[in-house]
Amino acid sequence: MFFASISVGKGLRTLISLPLIVAMSGCTSLPRSGPDDGAIKSQATLHYTADKKKPLTDYVLIDLTENALTYFPFTRKKGLRDSFGATRKGPPELPLGVGDIVAVSLFESSAGGLFIPSEAGSRAGNFITLPNQTIDRDGTISVPYAGQINAVGQTPAEVQEVIERRLADRAIEPQAVITLVEKKSSQVSVLGDVNQPAKLEMNQAGESVLDMISRAGGISGPATETEITLQRSNTTATVAFKDLVDKPKENIFVYPGDVVYVSRERRTYLAFGASGLNGRIDFEESDLTLAEGVGKAGGLLDARADPGEVYLYRLVDPAILASMGFPVTAKSGAGFPTIIRANMRDPSTFFLAQQFPMLDKDIIYVSNADSVEVTKVLDIVNSVSGGVSGPVVDVAAGRTAGRLLKN
Repeated sequence: MFFASISVGKGLRTLISLPLIVAMSGCTSLPRSGPDDGAIKSQATLHYTADKKKPLTDYVLIDLTENALTYFPFTRKKGLRDSFGATRKGPPELPLGVGDIVAVSLFESSAGGLFIPSEAGSRAGNFITLPNQTIDRDGTISVPYAGQINAVGQTPAEVQEVIERRLADRAIEPQAVITLVEKKSSQVSVLGDVNQPAKLEMNQAGESVLDMISRAGGISGPATETEITLQRSNTTATVAFKDLVDKPKENIFVYPGDVVYVSRERRTYLAFGASGLNGRIDFEESDLTLAEGVGKAGGLLDARADPGEVYLYRLVDPAILASMGFPVTAKSGAGFPTIIRANMRDPSTFFLAQQFPMLDKDIIYVSNADSVEVTKVLDIVNSVSGGVSGPVVDVAAGRTAGRLLKN
């Protein structure tokens, strides 16, 4: 008769009789979806083995307490209003710039002047309109008898005044009208997850970030997973689309040259172990707490989970751990591996879990109860025991299970 040692619970071991297991373990005709672990290890050219006496990586274990909670508050990103506060009061002035296309109309009070010949007689308006002009790289436009007029940085009214002054001694009470045909110097780029990415001309009345996104066809992804980044000169700030809608102060005016980038940020966490759902789960909401994360994962399985052993895995800023008294440093530029343990056998822990913020790429692991491990042993015993040895094995396993449950 053969004996095998099987680990059960927290380091406890039990000896059970497995009369056929050893013989069957060497059989190569049993169904299998691929090579077994023994073949993989034995046929490896090189094998970098881990030290079984040490964890694969160092980590910190923190019990979720009221004091520990103070080191993990909800953090608010610096929004558009904070980053571009100096320019949020109103729309920008949009002077003429290089690339703008303008039309110049010249009026005289009567015929016989510089632009309206005397034989034209009296006609409505007494004006001429020059061909459309593009403000060149020198920043000027050309007006007959007035010469090159500097237009860049000037308003249409200021340019009109210069033209009228230069023609005053040559035309009959001249009046100039500058019409902006196309505004190309004041454009905003809207890129990313929008339905119609484009470089859009700004409205003279002023437009906000949401106005520009609307003109680009709106966002193409879910609002709860969309973030808006505004880039202006050397400053960049990001805000959640939901905050942009819910907080009007964040919806600031755009300025010429701004870049609005819309991105879908799928925030997820992983759930493993004795929870109702295992796998990758979407945040969906802007903020999520540990209690809500466990709930979205289906809660704790009543027949399997140990409520006292609910863990959250995260890479934590070493500065936070240092402030808690842990002498740690960052690993490869990332945070330090940290496990937060929530003992949900304690009723008060639910209040703390409802205040503990979840972060993108967190991992929730719910450990099995010790009794589950005993059940696994009994299942193995029942699957291999039979014949004469069956009753002997069942009695031995029953005694062992009884001792484990008492512990």
